[in-house]
Amino acid sequence: MKRLPAEWEPQRFVQLTWPHKATDWAPMLDEVNACFVELALAIVRFEPLLIVCANATAVRQLLREGCEAMGIEETTYGKIRLVEMLTNDTWARDHGGITVMVDGQAVIYDYGFNGWGQKFEAGLDNQLTRKLYDAGAFNTKADEDGATPAYLDCNDFILEGGSLESDGNGTLLTTSECLLSEFRNPSYTREMIEHRLKSDFGLSRVLWLNHGYLEGDDTDSHIDTLARFCDRDTIAYVRCDDPVDAHYEALQKMEQELMQFRTFAGVPYRLIPLPMADAVYDEEGNRLPATYANFLIVNGAVLMPTYGSLLKDEMAQNQLQLAFPDREIVMVDCRILIEQHGSLHCVTMQY
Repeated sequence: MKRLPAEWEPQRFVQLTWPHKATDWAPMLDEVNACFVELALAIVRFEPLLIVCANATAVRQLLREGCEAMGIEETTYGKIRLVEMLTNDTWARDHGGITVMVDGQAVIYDYGFNGWGQKFEAGLDNQLTRKLYDAGAFNTKADEDGATPAYLDCNDFILEGGSLESDGNGTLLTTSECLLSEFRNPSYTREMIEHRLKSDFGLSRVLWLNHGYLEGDDTDSHIDTLARFCDRDTIAYVRCDDPVDAHYEALQKMEQELMQFRTFAGVPYRLIPLPMADAVYDEEGNRLPATYANFLIVNGAVLMPTYGSLLKDEMAQNQLQLAFPDREIVMVDCRILIEQHGSLHCVTMQY
């Protein structure tokens, strides 16, 4: 029996893939390093952390300085494991392994990653999960019965973690724009893709969103930028109420689609709207894909991206607290991540 866990289920650790000077982060490396330090130290408040990096000594020093600046005890280091490997970039959500429960045991599925439909070089990142498994990096904490996760090579199929939202109970939420894009799995029809997902993950159904996008998004509308399961009956989603905003029509149609979805009990989902983030632009005046839907659920908390808008950040925090009343909402400034068209969930992968 196979099952794709929900993100709110107990986690063993989170993976970060650290920026370095050979990535697109080179012009802003100091700023993104500071963001990654803040994010790393937020994660280890709640669970262990695996960091893939080009230079473990340098990253360890950054973390040590961050602990000192924030008054965090050095015992924090015991929850961080650093592994040196070459990488193209930092988007662990999409080049990371996907945990699937098979007959009650964790298996790391390693799907193909081709830079979001051949948009960017990804040869090194596509090899990471296999190399990490071979290096024993996923054996940070054994399951209760002493087992460690198995590995399954799924590189015949292109699939990114950011395109998947699971309720842990047989329902997958995704977008047609991403999974049906011509440069991911061109030989697959929609029916074939749905069959593959059901077979791989033990799904009962796939809920397809056909509308919704963010300007500046390189992923072809990953679901984790638009709508997220918060529990089996609740979906948080980005709402745009401004008729002059470029996203208004598409996100209004997406909201209508979400309203038509039904839970396994046959009732509408509890929908919690998240505010449309204030517009953020790059130096050339292009809008960047800032979204509050790109939060990360960890053990006991939700890490939420912020974008320097006091009003909208607070509104999003309040809405997520409604969605997760028993978890702490921890805000992390992700303005620098948006410079490379991603955010908090995009740079993390839970196991």
